Amino acid sequence: MLRHLKPFVYHPTLNACWLLCAVFSGSTLAQTALPEPPGLSLATMLQSVLGLALVIAVLFLAAYFLRRLNGGRGFGSNGPMRVVGGLIIGSRERIVLVEIGDTWLVVGLVPGQIRTLHTLPKGELPSTGDGEKPFSQWLKQVAERRNEGR
Repeated sequence: MLRHLKPFVYHPTLNACWLLCAVFSGSTLAQTALPEPPGLSLATMLQSVLGLALVIAVLFLAAYFLRRLNGGRGFGSNGPMRVVGGLIIGSRERIVLVEIGDTWLVVGLVPGQIRTLHTLPKGELPSTGDGEKPFSQWLKQVAERRNEGR
């Protein structure tokens, strides 16, 4: 019996055919046997978006209730003291106008120091025309000045 199969087993052309058949059938089986990875379904995306919306809603709701507990005021404005305005002088220096009751304090702030520069009675701040200009008008003026110099 082995003598009859021996010429068949050692024949190079037949061995190559058997090898090609085994490779192609194995790759076909391997391709059909492996499941494709699942894609991102609509339900998964909807669940993610709704979860994110729920977290954001909880944050806003918590901030609302904290503000209501504080009496409707912001978190930095409790008590009789209020910052009316400020001016940045340098990279770390500022001048701040603080209102305490019926008095305004002009305070100088530098790293490690706070100094009272002036005390005055509470009043109204004069409005300046330059600070109320829209950005587009300011940009137009700057462009006109630049073009005049050329």
